[in-house]
Amino acid sequence: KGTQAQYLVEKYELLHISTGDLLRSELKAATPLGLEAKKYIDKGELVPDEVVIGMISSQLDQNIGKVKGFIFDGFPRTKAQAEALDKLLDFKNTAITQVLALDVPEEEVVARIMNRGLTSGRSDDNNQEIIKNRFSVYLNETTAVAEHYKEFDKYSSIPGIGTIEEVFKSLTEAIEALS
Repeated sequence: KGTQAQYLVEKYELLHISTGDLLRSELKAATPLGLEAKKYIDKGELVPDEVVIGMISSQLDQNIGKVKGFIFDGFPRTKAQAEALDKLLDFKNTAITQVLALDVPEEEVVARIMNRGLTSGRSDDNNQEIIKNRFSVYLNETTAVAEHYKEFDKYSSIPGIGTIEEVFKSLTEAIEALS
């Protein structure tokens, strides 16, 4: 996912907005949103959607006009988040053009993350049961997001199996078909 996002950023002059990266950046800079998020993180709780939306809004404001568009990574993960993002983008006179979902079987996801775990330093990238649980949670949560964007004909499932080049070609074909 990250590799493909980087290739798309370069090809189409987009900004990659990863909510995980945004959160870490806001925490490190001790911004008001970062300090608000820290209150929840310190208690082991999830950062509320409105705080994450605030971070995304700030990132959009800083970059509108500097790039041709945005790739959202790690957000939205729930229907409520999708609806909140749609409202934010509508307020900024823009919208989601298309949701591109890489369709990868569970076995392949587990193998890829285990491989990433060899260098990522993340303990959760080395445990098959944790990875399988994350995959199950991901599927349960994001099915509603897919259905939400299917309602607006803004959802495409892209085969995520093959070489990096083959998957990238499928993604670019889907993007270019939107023009």
